[in-house]
Amino acid sequence: MSPFTKKSRLFIHAVTVLVGLVVVYLMGFTKPTGPIETPTQTGFWQAPDDRELPPGAAGAQIRYGRALIARTSDYLGPKGTVKPLGNGMNCQNCHLDAGTRVYGNNYSAVVSTYPKFREISGTVESVVRRVSDCFERSLNGKAPDSTSREMKAIVAYLTWLGKAVPKGQRPAGVGLLTLPYPDRPADPVRGQAVYLRLCQSCHGPEGESVRVPGSREFVYPPVWGAQSYGDGAGLFRLTNLAGYVKVNMPYGTAAYNNYVLTDEEAWDVAAFINAQPRPHQNQSHDWPDIRTKPIDFPFSPYADSFSEKQHKFGPFAPIAAARKAP
Repeated sequence: MSPFTKKSRLFIHAVTVLVGLVVVYLMGFTKPTGPIETPTQTGFWQAPDDRELPPGAAGAQIRYGRALIARTSDYLGPKGTVKPLGNGMNCQNCHLDAGTRVYGNNYSAVVSTYPKFREISGTVESVVRRVSDCFERSLNGKAPDSTSREMKAIVAYLTWLGKAVPKGQRPAGVGLLTLPYPDRPADPVRGQAVYLRLCQSCHGPEGESVRVPGSREFVYPPVWGAQSYGDGAGLFRLTNLAGYVKVNMPYGTAAYNNYVLTDEEAWDVAAFINAQPRPHQNQSHDWPDIRTKPIDFPFSPYADSFSEKQHKFGPFAPIAAARKAP
């Protein structure tokens, strides 16, 4: 339940809108469509430089794929110029800087590791199927046609990003940081305090964010509600969201070498965010072998005796230990 009165919510929302407008003004009403400049560390994957783009149609296709990832809503959102497929979020809201940021859920290992068998579906999935999964789960929408110009461009962009990664390998800095399990359940009440202190100025007191004036995009993505990611998305798993916010939030300040949140704050604010309402998706066919469900998958049935609540909020160490037991 929101701690705010109607009047205070309106006031905070007005302040949030004003801050958003200032941000947009300073950004020149544009958003970066490629990687931002961040400190690097030896051994961490880095996205290829634009000077490595091939000439002609091949380079144009990759650029279009990047634009689709960075500004998905413009092209494929509810009022997109190409086709209404997504819910208004951009792919880069979850895969930061068009999927190029270290521990920002980047795409470095997509092409090197696909096709591969995924336990969630119990099948071997292609890159196209994986992209489709993101549209259906994270964007709570429909997948682009597998033969469409847009799907081909997205796959071309992912292929270009991972062109230097050997087949079967995952480079350092791929995906999300894995945090140590806390020795207690993640606490949504404590997480609400973290959210109000560090997150609501960008995402809004009710997680709703604000739109860029005259645009189809949000200044910052909604973190719950009808236009946020669905409960079938990867970030709805607590271990994923905790690692994501630990490294990357507050956006523009935090980085893999400049944490703002403590581990406990990351776990708690992730628990608060994922405890809020969001689109529900049919997952009755997921994890056909329930023994392979991740320990933080928040929906039963399970192959163990731990409760659904513990699978959602923890503590996770006892579940992990039980799985390792002979």
